[in-house]
Amino acid sequence: MTTHDTPTSGHATSPSGPCRRTVVATLGAAGLAAALTACGGGDATGSAEPTGSNAPEKGGAGGAVLARTSDIPVGGGKIFKDEGVVVTQPTKGEFKAFANRCTHKGCPVTGVEGGTINCPCHGSKFSIADGSVKHPPAPSPLPPADISVDGDSIKLA
Repeated sequence: MTTHDTPTSGHATSPSGPCRRTVVATLGAAGLAAALTACGGGDATGSAEPTGSNAPEKGGAGGAVLARTSDIPVGGGKIFKDEGVVVTQPTKGEFKAFANRCTHKGCPVTGVEGGTINCPCHGSKFSIADGSVKHPPAPSPLPPADISVDGDSIKLA
């Protein structure tokens, strides 16, 4: 038996530290974890469509007030992360709502500025007026969400 073999583990060891196989496996696992974390935000199925708790509610909230019309800036919008929607006001008095998950990889959008809803993961941008793709890689528009405006209250429909 050499100094690099152990009869119990079958792995080569070195007097100075772990074997090459252990180091390579550890680095590979760490790299995989980092890559998965960087692309996170989607569900385990990789679906770009919102599902489960990420899907916009469709009346399940009993018509609870989501926002006041004054909370949504003209030419901008506001993201409601817990409800899974983005509400926009493209022109004064016109309110739109969309799912808050990018259609590219399912990342949550994080900003509304310059007339677009913006995804930080890969740079997709969507129109605040109709959810259409203004900058790829998103392959399709953001799905619309149902809202109702009653006076100065905006509710999920």
